[in-house]
Amino acid sequence: MLYWLLKLVLLGPLLRLWCRPTIEGAEHVPATGGALLASNHLAVADSFYLPLMLGRRIAFMAKREYFNQPGFVGWLKRQFFTGVGQVPVDRGSGSAARAALDTGIRLLREERLVGIYPEGTRSPDGRLYKGKTGVARMALESEVPVIPVAMIGTDKVNPIGSTMWRPRKVRIKIGEPLDFSRYYGMASDRFIQRSMTDEIMYALMELSGNEYVDMYATKAKEDAEKAVNRRPVYRPDPGLPRTKAS
Repeated sequence: MLYWLLKLVLLGPLLRLWCRPTIEGAEHVPATGGALLASNHLAVADSFYLPLMLGRRIAFMAKREYFNQPGFVGWLKRQFFTGVGQVPVDRGSGSAARAALDTGIRLLREERLVGIYPEGTRSPDGRLYKGKTGVARMALESEVPVIPVAMIGTDKVNPIGSTMWRPRKVRIKIGEPLDFSRYYGMASDRFIQRSMTDEIMYALMELSGNEYVDMYATKAKEDAEKAVNRRPVYRPDPGLPRTKAS
């Protein structure tokens, strides 16, 4: 109930007015049955605009930390994230990753529409990064089609590190479903997982027009942080005479 109230009455009209979103290929999303929407990830706004522009409810998996904050503010956040279709999952360790995978598979077997970001995190620079194989495992174990989704412009609306949303144009492009039924029964084959994931990322690259980087986005972020930390800091030589400011 809260999902539709936010989408149709409270939040949705404001988001439409703010960024004038458009969508292409909505007919590729089935009216019923389970399907996996695999999208590039540019900004937090992705998880708002994609559900806004589709008729079916989408379940996105979100960090459990979003739901664990104590107090009244924490309660408000829990209501909000639940209301916009977020499902809390633990992330980080191997067991947590498996639990997140199981949650997605359960939702798909319940014939739900599930959204996933194969890159695993937001792109640090707008480019498309190497996908993690969880998307393939989820599709194979639940035996549902994968539908590629390109989010365009959300990084201009909601840049990383910014709390304010800017009025920029948002476009969503949905491609034809990818049929991986030839691989059903081979969910544990790592070669198949990698091959499928690469095929999904190639479809996203073509759909979005973004440059592809054969590196995980998390690694790119770590490398960028290390480069910043290695930047030399100027320290004046204590033996040099000091000049008085005029």
